[in-house]
Amino acid sequence: MTTANKITIVRILLIPFFVVEVLYYMKTGNEVHRLLAVLAFAVAAICDGVDGYVARRYNQRSELGAILDPLADKLLLISGIVLFSFNNPHLGSIPLWLTGTIIGRDLLVLIGLLVIHITVGKVRVRPRLFGKVATVLQMLCLGWILMKWDGGWAEGWFRVWTLGAALFTGVSGLLYVLDGVQQLSSHPTSSPTVEQ
Repeated sequence: MTTANKITIVRILLIPFFVVEVLYYMKTGNEVHRLLAVLAFAVAAICDGVDGYVARRYNQRSELGAILDPLADKLLLISGIVLFSFNNPHLGSIPLWLTGTIIGRDLLVLIGLLVIHITVGKVRVRPRLFGKVATVLQMLCLGWILMKWDGGWAEGWFRVWTLGAALFTGVSGLLYVLDGVQQLSSHPTSSPTVEQ
């Protein structure tokens, strides 16, 4: 259990707190709940950078970290995206087409990982720049809504972030599919069986 993994676990533990505070804010409109949700989201986002830095700087990369780090990102993003997809008088919302793009991509990748794991045994996932940019833009969209920046110039920028998030999410999903197809194609189980 490295320091980087401990930081990642803190990020995962912040997610239920974030979800509960957003739900309370949506129900009551009490600003204290929104500010606590902003704080939890900000700490989780900062810890995302810190655990990556610690892992690289102090050579603490591990198989557990390779699983926990993207899991923490996904849990935070998906919970926020689902919460902010519902119309609410107190907070803005994410367009449903962006919610569908993100969840659809993640489901496709998950199904692909299962197929590769069952067929090939070992799955190789290569993090790509498109996926990292998609994650940053998705986080930016969630933060924008939490900060209640809407109307005027802010609305125009929010459109830019949502379109960018959808574009990079879609392209990263396509790249993951191509990687998966390549892994399946290079494995002997994908060759046709010859009947004797």
